[in-house]
Amino acid sequence: MNRRSFLQHAALGALASSEVTRGLAAAAVEQIMTVTGPIPAAELGRTLVHEHVVVDFIGAAKTSADRYDAELTFQTALPQFERLRRQGVRSLVECTPRYLGRNPVLLRRLALASKVQIVTNTGWYAAMDHKFLPPEAQTESIEQIANRWQTEGHHGLDGTGIRPGFLKLGTGNGPLPPVDVKLVRAAARVHRATGLTIAIHTGNGAAALDEIRWLREEDVRPDALIWVHAQNDPGPTQVEAARLGAWISLDGYSLSGPNVLRYPQMIAAHRTAGTLNRVLLSHDDGWAVEGDAPNGNKLTLFGNGNPNPYASLFTKLLPDLRTQGFTDADFNQLLVLNPRAALTLRPRLLS
Repeated sequence: MNRRSFLQHAALGALASSEVTRGLAAAAVEQIMTVTGPIPAAELGRTLVHEHVVVDFIGAAKTSADRYDAELTFQTALPQFERLRRQGVRSLVECTPRYLGRNPVLLRRLALASKVQIVTNTGWYAAMDHKFLPPEAQTESIEQIANRWQTEGHHGLDGTGIRPGFLKLGTGNGPLPPVDVKLVRAAARVHRATGLTIAIHTGNGAAALDEIRWLREEDVRPDALIWVHAQNDPGPTQVEAARLGAWISLDGYSLSGPNVLRYPQMIAAHRTAGTLNRVLLSHDDGWAVEGDAPNGNKLTLFGNGNPNPYASLFTKLLPDLRTQGFTDADFNQLLVLNPRAALTLRPRLLS
């Protein structure tokens, strides 16, 4: 081989090696699934981790996208999403489950129009006396239910091709009934296969600790769990679950009631305990379908007494925390780094 041929072969080899390296690096990029497709986890940005657009509380037997005007809903929500984008919010996690009004097509339309990245979910909601569960929840096995959710995770929701970015369940206070336990175990098996994080509306700390135990029995680490509505349980249990590795979602902040005082106290307690890196913040705001007339029902702002949805963290809570010495780095931890780590697609396994 002459010198020119040698150099050509060497160059081709170096090029091939660099392409393999780039391919491996691309495969290693951590991702989060949004309603418009996967994004690098680093692009999630400032995130509200628990909000809604439209929720229908009529129950699993009657809920339907035909019960409200989707165009009116879009026009109602879009200005709020556009305002979020101007305020620096880049992503919103929409936590409405199936049989409670989940509408992935509406969410994708809002995401494209507002440029706010939206993450939706698969899973079933067993809280509120199982009003929002389909009959299959009672009759199917853990494996059958897990297969349903895993199929949605791989192929999309309701035939739309829009894929979920996490699992959303709901339970009551502990001790939990068998169907709730079955759903948690099914979610654990889906997590092992897909890396989808499991967010569970949880009644109290006893139930949250039980959920951590059941996940462990399924070989899933506590950091696969977001304890939704953790603000409803006293702070010591929050810190205990956080030290075990679970995500503590304080997601019902409002401008009315005791939360104005309680939230800074709870967040400060996590800072003192060294668990601020396990805390997530949000409002739980959105609109509810009111009435029982197909496509003629009005939407009512619900949530926690916030007249401007999705805003009160920024107008009240963060300024209050700043007076207690919280810094921009703390806010970045709570609103950027923690949501990114919680929602990144990766199996979190004990073995």
